[in-house]
Amino acid sequence: MIGQNGAAERQWAGTEVPEEFSAFVGRVSELHDISSAISVMSWDREVNTPPRGVEMRVTQMVTVGALLHRMATSDEFGELLERAEQVIGGEEQPDARALLRVVQREFDRQRAIGPDLQRRVSETSGRAHAVWAAARENDDFEAFRPWLEQVVDLGREIAEKIGYDKEPYDALLDRFEEGATTAWVEELLGSSRDALLPLRQAIDESGQTIDDSMLHRSFPVPEQESFARYIATAVGYDFDRGHIGTAVHPFATSFGRDDCRITTRWYPNYINASVFGTLHECGHAMYEQGTDPRFERTPLARGASSGIHESQSRMIENIVGRSIGFWNAHYQRLAGTFPAALGEVTVTEFHRAINAVKPSLIRVEADELTYNLHIVLRFELERALIRGDLAVADLPTAWNDSMRQLLGIVPPTDSEGVLQDVHWTGPMFGYFPTYALGNLYAAQLFEAGLRDDPSIGEELGAGRTDALLAWLRQNVHRHGKTMTPDKLILQATGAELSHEAFTRYATEKFGAVYGLSGMAAKV
Repeated sequence: MIGQNGAAERQWAGTEVPEEFSAFVGRVSELHDISSAISVMSWDREVNTPPRGVEMRVTQMVTVGALLHRMATSDEFGELLERAEQVIGGEEQPDARALLRVVQREFDRQRAIGPDLQRRVSETSGRAHAVWAAARENDDFEAFRPWLEQVVDLGREIAEKIGYDKEPYDALLDRFEEGATTAWVEELLGSSRDALLPLRQAIDESGQTIDDSMLHRSFPVPEQESFARYIATAVGYDFDRGHIGTAVHPFATSFGRDDCRITTRWYPNYINASVFGTLHECGHAMYEQGTDPRFERTPLARGASSGIHESQSRMIENIVGRSIGFWNAHYQRLAGTFPAALGEVTVTEFHRAINAVKPSLIRVEADELTYNLHIVLRFELERALIRGDLAVADLPTAWNDSMRQLLGIVPPTDSEGVLQDVHWTGPMFGYFPTYALGNLYAAQLFEAGLRDDPSIGEELGAGRTDALLAWLRQNVHRHGKTMTPDKLILQATGAELSHEAFTRYATEKFGAVYGLSGMAAKV
């Protein structure tokens, strides 16, 4: 077919596109395949690679990463991008415009970073990961410190290369949450913290102590693995297009919408880690399993942002996975799997235990009410590190001081403190705030879903997620990365992101859990 501009046209994403754009998409798909190959290598490094094989795996990843960077920033690819821009119209081809926007943004960023910095990031991150894992195991911050110093220097260098208006952390934050600024995050988290203060005070003043000792009994790992598969399937994770593995720090990754993998970890004397770690990573994977198949092998088959991605994991983990209706449906299976630990525990007792509000040393094990305080801590420390106001050598002390101030507890070891997260093995500064944004996005999306389709609440009360997943597929998942996060949340919910929906959700839920007068409406 010949278009109005005289160029031959091809099909892409269900529409006719000029040949120049088709050629551009072909190259984008090739780059996507190479990126997916690196992701496979990364997955294997964290899940399967033997200790002595890590060094060679890092070398391989650096080699392939350098090849990808060279191809993705070449003059040839820049010309393909420019020609594609010239032949694509405006509103009549929104998907094509979205792909051009996403690719142009990444092209400019990678050009600014350059091959030398990209290589150093890959090398340092790959080797730092193995050092961190050993340091965490041995409670040895000093072993990891020189690597973290390199990572911080790389973060600062990336910020300078990309550029920023007000502070270097803005440049790093924008990589994960397009359009976000440090000031915006600071205001949003502060507003959320202040709005929930009356609820926290009411819980503290109630004098209630919830018994959660049953969560710390003996839970054999093979049985945990079996239940993890069951609970993942129950919330809608498709194992025909997925896989569950074991990792030091749980994560999800995808190599395409038909290969979205998750990991979790198993503690033989603590059930929450595997159950809620699995549910969390399922939320991530189900997002990308639900992207529009038309966007396969392009960056559009990803989440709109890290914050929107986190909204899906936090929603499945908490709003679904910690609800009484969900456990009314699935607790019998859990108790039957672990009769010695849970045989005498009622579903009500279990539900209260998994929703107990009390300070936690470990971020991923924190309750919903105090979780964002863990993010505030990391957000403030990252800003100080990047600005140069805090030396890496002083980080453990600063961490412990912040834990005392924000949560009233101090980690007895660095393994339970500054070494607990994998994120600082590479310059992922700016990622942590998206976890807190995810909580706020999740509540606002869930509230909109209930408003649009009341059967979501009815089904969840019976432990089913079909209606919720259908709403998410329609309003979030299928769009992939075609919209910026601010546009997606506005379109899906009719409002800009705020703390208000999360405040309502938390107040009603924990009011019910703790039997607080005036705060006891069930969600």
